[in-house]
Amino acid sequence: MAAAAVGMLGASYAAVPLYRLYCQTTGLGGSAVAGHASDQIENMVPVKDRIIKITFNADVHASLQWNFRPQQTEIYVVPGETALAFYKAKNPTDKPVIGISTYNVVPFEAGQYFNKIQCFCFEEQRLNPQEEVDMPVFFYIDPEFAEDPRMVNVDLITLSYTFFEAKEGHTLPVPGYNSNQQLSPASNL
Repeated sequence: MAAAAVGMLGASYAAVPLYRLYCQTTGLGGSAVAGHASDQIENMVPVKDRIIKITFNADVHASLQWNFRPQQTEIYVVPGETALAFYKAKNPTDKPVIGISTYNVVPFEAGQYFNKIQCFCFEEQRLNPQEEVDMPVFFYIDPEFAEDPRMVNVDLITLSYTFFEAKEGHTLPVPGYNSNQQLSPASNL
């Protein structure tokens, strides 16, 4: 009976990250698309007459004692151009802590056009006591965004991250990547 209770408690903590992982993999629920080829990015044509305001949100699960925030509240982008934003995380405790983040995009329908080239999501981030780090997010809005009639009134998109405490050795798979593919150390930023 105790094992069942512990199992249910563990499942409740895993539900949010697993749901977000499902949404990331399928593109449902406002999750951005990850892992795009560099040749696709090089050949994009910016849609200069369509300016989109991107706002940034940061949350931390109650089990993680980190300070986490975006370094900018908003930026303006056009579909087809890359952009770079930064978040800042600090471990104010006296022990090393490992965190792992998930993200989503609002409005949900815009998630299929929000493409992240590099980010810190779904990777364990170990912060030593009192350590503070900058975490980059390199992304673009697909130029097809400007052609979708459902996006005609969308001029504001919010990128939201949530950090959870992770245990050593437990990682979430990165959607869009082969599990045998090795990620470079730079992808841990």
